[in-house]
Amino acid sequence: MLAEGGRRVRVWTREPAERTTSAVAGALWWPYRIEPEPLVGAWALESLGVYEELAARPEETGVRLVEGVHLGARLGELGSWAARVPGLRDADAGEGVWAQLPLIDMRAHLAWLRMRLLKAGGTVTERTVTDLAEVPAAVVVNCTGLGARSLVPDPAVRPVRGQLVVVENPGITTWLTSVDDASDGAGGAEGTDTSTYFFPQPGVLILGGTAQEDAWSLEPDPSIAAGIVARCASVRPEIAGARVLEHRVGLRPARDAVRVERQPLPNGRVLVHNYGHGGAGVTVAWGCARQAAGLAHPAA
Repeated sequence: MLAEGGRRVRVWTREPAERTTSAVAGALWWPYRIEPEPLVGAWALESLGVYEELAARPEETGVRLVEGVHLGARLGELGSWAARVPGLRDADAGEGVWAQLPLIDMRAHLAWLRMRLLKAGGTVTERTVTDLAEVPAAVVVNCTGLGARSLVPDPAVRPVRGQLVVVENPGITTWLTSVDDASDGAGGAEGTDTSTYFFPQPGVLILGGTAQEDAWSLEPDPSIAAGIVARCASVRPEIAGARVLEHRVGLRPARDAVRVERQPLPNGRVLVHNYGHGGAGVTVAWGCARQAAGLAHPAA
């Protein structure tokens, strides 16, 4: 957004996009594990409008509008933002909420975003930053996710570990989620909130998932993976025989509240924070980006 607004933008990143948490995400648009709700609703709706436009070019952008159901959800229990989501409706027999929502193939989408940035004159450099105040720029925008814990430093940022299993798609065309926040560790890891979800992405089906608070391991746990497959197969039996293609682990950058904030630096320089998006980074990405971009102007 900054580059397309005419600013000279240099992105410094420790990891290439394909090795970030974003690349691992199942990436269904939905406010999940993110606060504060009043701001999140506005950011999410702003992002939804962008994704609906991008879904007209799915092969290019990686964004598609896909039908599915949130089992256990109720329209009346959702935030005020839900009334502005087109087609959101209670399912028959009250088993959940149906919707056609953006589902994003993140590896394709990240590549498209990079090309869009480069076309706007931006650059991307793999470089580790150890001190935000020493970055030689009039405006520094901190979008480091979990890295903000040590870089800011901000101990309020903590990991919520998610594990996924990628399988050959046996013909499933709709997504499904069923979250059990009261889980007592089922699925092979003590203290793990388990959920059941599957997302049909191009050529594959992504199965999930877990939410392990303060867990840092990026190694897939075979027992957790087996639990994920079993839970998904209990809903759609054909998943049980699907060939496993890949295991993925990502660390959601959780925080009690997303931080989008302007902080003055010496000599009239500006630091803008945009991190702590938990499990809904994709959901609020464009809304947060627009707010952060609005804060990114040098001090008068």
